[in-house]
Amino acid sequence: MQKKLIALAVAGLASGAAVAQTNVTLYGIADLGYVYSKGDNGLPGGTNPPILAIGGSNQFSGIQSGLLSGSRIGFKGEEALGNGLKAIFTLEYGITPDTNSGIGNASYGPNARQTFVGLAHNNWGSLTLGRQYSPGYQATANNDPAAGAVFEPQSYLSAQGGNTITPNNAARWNNAIAYTSPNWGGFSAKAIYGFGETANANGTFSSQTCDPAAAPAGACAGTNPDVNGKWAVGFNFASGPFNADLVYQQRGLVTGGSILSTPGFAVFGANGQNINEWYVGASYDFKVVKIMGSYQAQNDKNAVNLDNQLWSIGAVIPVLGNSNIHLAYAQLMWDGGHLLGRDWLVNNNDSAMIAWTTNLSKRTTFYAGYVWNGNDNWALNAGPVAGVGAVNQDNNTFLAGLRHTF
Repeated sequence: MQKKLIALAVAGLASGAAVAQTNVTLYGIADLGYVYSKGDNGLPGGTNPPILAIGGSNQFSGIQSGLLSGSRIGFKGEEALGNGLKAIFTLEYGITPDTNSGIGNASYGPNARQTFVGLAHNNWGSLTLGRQYSPGYQATANNDPAAGAVFEPQSYLSAQGGNTITPNNAARWNNAIAYTSPNWGGFSAKAIYGFGETANANGTFSSQTCDPAAAPAGACAGTNPDVNGKWAVGFNFASGPFNADLVYQQRGLVTGGSILSTPGFAVFGANGQNINEWYVGASYDFKVVKIMGSYQAQNDKNAVNLDNQLWSIGAVIPVLGNSNIHLAYAQLMWDGGHLLGRDWLVNNNDSAMIAWTTNLSKRTTFYAGYVWNGNDNWALNAGPVAGVGAVNQDNNTFLAGLRHTF
């Protein structure tokens, strides 16, 4: 009799917990594929940038995760608070199942994609706190023929060019507070501010422990709460087959670290100046083909002067009922040469992609693609696979894989 009472009590506690937390969803993506990438070699490390070919080639052959969509596992939920108000949360972590990195390997730990909590109302929109997407993330994915896949030209060129208007990790901002409007007849908006929270050279935020006159440049950065802060506003209009996005983002008083992710250019840092970016993109679905395009620019006021413009065009062509052909072309243009003011050189990265996707079911997609990338003199070592691209050299990438969502 006592065991039955204990069992009933445990069941009652479990039922109460379930009632207290409503509408929790477990979701995720498992995406793995084979990649082969090859390009002509440049000078090895120590020369920055490597501009002369030495023969041979850079090659990669292997399995990679997250080619079409980043592999992840997440939890999201909401709880009704009354009068149309609800509490919301998302805890989403990136995983790389090909190398057992992320949640599956304690040596690396979870890699948070987005982790936030907030309040939402159908009539007022939502206010959220935590690690979140800036408006540039969704805008670029909206007008991208591969929805932000890492091998799509706009996607990897914007990321490797040091832009935060990208469908990649740089568009996820820590320590952020964001407001997202409701949908007003197809129009919506988002505003976000990410606090820099930068400590000074003494590891504190006190102006009394750091003398700007005696310290190296930037050493007292933590005494100014605006250092490394970010803010952005984005606007979207979607009606029927038409979509348009407009975004402005600023990184304020940027200090420390490399702001260019491309291998071979790690010397580039920032010295406390702003980096401003803007983006405009649109798409139109004619049913027989969906066309899209975008243009964006970055104005870097730091001494390294990573100013650039990036334009892209693309199309998605439905075939065979459940398949699509994806076409894209993009060019990343550096203002006057991003190194040493060499404005007499051509400084472009060009990329073209053709890809195929087939929906094997509502949750499983097969994909395959080919990407060509060309790097001009003094442009960055771009390419969809890190370590393969070389200055003034082309590279070619073939890939195929499977994505399953749950």
